[in-house]
Amino acid sequence: MIVRPRNESPPHPPTRQQQQSGGARLAQVDALRGFALLGILMVNITYMASAYHGTGLEDPGLGGPVSEAVRWLVAVLFEAKFFLLFSFLFGYSFTLQIDSAERRGARFTPRFLRRLTGLFVIGVVHAVVLFPGDILTLYAVLGLILLALRRIRPRTAVRIAVALLAVTAIACALLALAAGHAGGDGTISPSTAAAAARATEALRGGPASVIGAHLEELPDVAFLLVFFQAPSALAAFLLGLAAGRRRALADTDRHQRLLRRLQWVGFTVGLPGAIVYADASLNHPESAYQLFAMGLDVITAPLLAAAYAATVLRLTHGRRGQIVVTALAPAGRMSLTNYLGQSLVCALLFTGFGAALVGRVPPIGVAAIALTLFAVQTAASRWWLRHHAYGPLEWLLRAWTTLSIPPWHPQPGKRSTQP
Repeated sequence: MIVRPRNESPPHPPTRQQQQSGGARLAQVDALRGFALLGILMVNITYMASAYHGTGLEDPGLGGPVSEAVRWLVAVLFEAKFFLLFSFLFGYSFTLQIDSAERRGARFTPRFLRRLTGLFVIGVVHAVVLFPGDILTLYAVLGLILLALRRIRPRTAVRIAVALLAVTAIACALLALAAGHAGGDGTISPSTAAAAARATEALRGGPASVIGAHLEELPDVAFLLVFFQAPSALAAFLLGLAAGRRRALADTDRHQRLLRRLQWVGFTVGLPGAIVYADASLNHPESAYQLFAMGLDVITAPLLAAAYAATVLRLTHGRRGQIVVTALAPAGRMSLTNYLGQSLVCALLFTGFGAALVGRVPPIGVAAIALTLFAVQTAASRWWLRHHAYGPLEWLLRAWTTLSIPPWHPQPGKRSTQP
């Protein structure tokens, strides 16, 4: 997972075979991005389906052993893992965009700044109207740091990433110690239940009521993004930058031993950390133990995310590798459209914009909706990309980024490096 500095060039020009394999290699990256989209949906939909999720309280009427088991599985296997994988791919694709701009002789920095501006505007609208847990605004801000650090050596990028994760984990541990000395026993305040009940009713109201509920939630979400997700996302950006410079995903056949090692270490260390995180989040919220578990998750979640990535990449090279790529890559190529489309469909299902089912669907039903929605998106993405060069929102963002009119229909032999 590391990369060649920007001012270095390959020791030899690419061979004809290497040039022809470029589309296949990008398809593997897209497949990984599609897989990340599924994980993000599995997490985001739980927050859209219940205002009680994340409070440590069960949504009234949605308890029972099956619901509890589903909550555990989502917390262990999905929460705080897939945004890291998506962030890593953002950093990796950043290097592809730099190389693409240099090949065309285009000025990269103005285009990337316009791209970040577009992501920020889209993210603000997304957070206010559809889902407060938006990640695009965070990516737009952190993208400025990534741009400033684009010339650093891969080894330096890895060191900074490790330092960010370590400092964040230590900060959580210190906060846990302070909370323990202050007597934080994890008792949930009655005001928490009252606030969740009010949010549920507001989300079942009309559009103005839904947007008001989102605006009320945004400060808490912003705090979580800045102090928990931002350092981890930036670390993943830098790891992706390093991997892109080394073209780590360009020929994964040569890295099968490394991928197996990532699986072994990632699952062995990452899963126990995820279990501790889930136990603290579901059973001991607002406690010193939860803060400690969050710090532990900062260290172990990247390992589990790496194990997931290694597993998908190995599957793409297996006997049924083309099936995996065909199933996931189209959704990954249209990641922005699908990410926002997921929020739109969930808003229509769970809020007053549509059916207002928030707090009325048990976790097993929510998981089934997520899997069904993603299956529909993969099929729709495959159909769309047969007839169009980009997803609809990807087309609009590219038009703004390049200040030109991108092709609407596919052009033979051309393939975008934009995520």
